[in-house]
Amino acid sequence: MCTAITYQTKDHYFGRTLDYEYSYQEQVTITPRNYPFHFRRVGDMEQHYAMIGIAFIVGDYPLYYDATNEKGLSMAGLNFPENADYKAEAMGKDNVAQFELIPWILGQCANVAEAKVKLARLNLLDMNFSKELPVSPLHWMIADKHSSITVECVKGGLQVYDNPVGVLTNNPPFEIQLFHLNNYKALSTEAPPNLFAKGLELSTYSRGMGAMGLPGDLSSASRFVRAAFTKLNSVSGTSESESLSQFFHILGAVAQQRGCVHMGNGQYEITIYTSCCNTDKGIYYYTTYENHQITGVDMHKENLDGSELVAYPLVYGQQVRMEN
Repeated sequence: MCTAITYQTKDHYFGRTLDYEYSYQEQVTITPRNYPFHFRRVGDMEQHYAMIGIAFIVGDYPLYYDATNEKGLSMAGLNFPENADYKAEAMGKDNVAQFELIPWILGQCANVAEAKVKLARLNLLDMNFSKELPVSPLHWMIADKHSSITVECVKGGLQVYDNPVGVLTNNPPFEIQLFHLNNYKALSTEAPPNLFAKGLELSTYSRGMGAMGLPGDLSSASRFVRAAFTKLNSVSGTSESESLSQFFHILGAVAQQRGCVHMGNGQYEITIYTSCCNTDKGIYYYTTYENHQITGVDMHKENLDGSELVAYPLVYGQQVRMEN
């Protein structure tokens, strides 16, 4: 399970948690403009916008989990089990495999408006990457600095929703998640008034009581509410340091700790990595479960006119700064 958010201070930021029980040895991956994408059913993309994100590289092909292109458009795929429903090939449509969607959108779209145009012709194929890597049930958040949308391919077809909160988790489908926020409209960052009963003296005995009722469990529905409340009420300075710090604190509110979600056979879901990309500057930052030190990769310090992938393995080991 995972959580993705957008965040705006002076610059725009996009990132996510990847919550799972094991890693595929993902890497921060930069795809330059002239790396050729050979799609299974639509035409090849020999030239495209450069992008940076985290990918599992298989045979020199980047299977992106999330990425941002050089124009500032970002996209993340999140687990959507039992709801994702991909299709057979269709005439008159752009038939794109699920694992191709992130590079197909980010390679040719500069903003959400352009992505919506491409999505109008999209048919997401029920196609495995390989025998060893079957199709994954996903839905996606796409965002630029002005807006964000959620894309879901379900039994009723491809659904594209405006996402006014800039948050995505997993199940249930997005329109239900968004409607669910109505149940929490009384939550506040302020101390609550006494509305319980007339004439009954009740005290505000603790800070933070305005948010009593905010769900604290680890389900995706509860994480959606908690991430939305935290993000939409977040206050930070506008510097890069302050913005990064606040972004990681927001996603820290929905982090998964080892031992709390048992997957069976001694495996536990954890937050494998947390990312934050400054989409205006093209700098991808991340932390990992063991390493809370922020690591950054700047796409513009690489040759974006190249034709080969540039990849940096994630730093998993804890980095401790000793002072004596």
